[in-house]
Amino acid sequence: MSLGMLVIVPLGLTLLPRRLTLLRTAGPRWWFFFAVPGVVSLWLPRGPASIALASIYLAGTVLLAALAVRDFLRHKRLRPREIALYTALATPSIAALALVAERSSYELFGFELTVLSLTVAHFHFAGFAAALIAYLVAADATTATTAAAISVPVGTGIVLLGFFLGDLVELAGAAVLTAGMWMVGWSLWGRSRTADRATAVLLVVSAAVLVFTMLLALTWALGHVVSTPYLPLEWMVATHGVANAAGFALCGLLAWRRLGKGIG
Repeated sequence: MSLGMLVIVPLGLTLLPRRLTLLRTAGPRWWFFFAVPGVVSLWLPRGPASIALASIYLAGTVLLAALAVRDFLRHKRLRPREIALYTALATPSIAALALVAERSSYELFGFELTVLSLTVAHFHFAGFAAALIAYLVAADATTATTAAAISVPVGTGIVLLGFFLGDLVELAGAAVLTAGMWMVGWSLWGRSRTADRATAVLLVVSAAVLVFTMLLALTWALGHVVSTPYLPLEWMVATHGVANAAGFALCGLLAWRRLGKGIG
């Protein structure tokens, strides 16, 4: 979770389109004003202090979402790339809301505190990072990358609905999200063939990780619908979660930072 707050989001802000100048330039600096208290809240016992610090982080994520709404109202564009972009800017607020509830020992919408804690991590990596990278690869405007820019946000949204509507809906969301993520991975792999060596390594790692992690996500969702084997929660966190965070999200964003193109 700390990686998502302190590294993934500010790094991602530097890759936003040029029209979001405030977020691209000042954003990575002012973000730490909100993120550091949020991270500190994770290390404190649940109670008033950790709730207050988590609430500061929530305020930062709400500001991020508000700036996304402002950009939409100004330009009134909702092409596939913009769907992915606005999803990226909105999802940290879902993570932050779950964080405040978890620090409050409040089972928001009836979800256990463990589920809320995992939601915080999920919507930084499978939310913000995945949607942002889907936005970036869609600069090519190919059929696959355009489909990815739609299916990653839609899949993320269906998975979220599955938390409320049941395992079958969550499985459908996992399938849509997996398809989108694999298309993102294919695009990352394609870009690696023309990149410098260090950037190519980052792109290949980011793409390759998705093959493994999204298969785990599918087996997890499928195993809750039909009687098929899947990893226990602790192992999903240690494999799917860690690999997506460090392998896909961090390597992918670092690669795009090195590429320094396709942002517009």
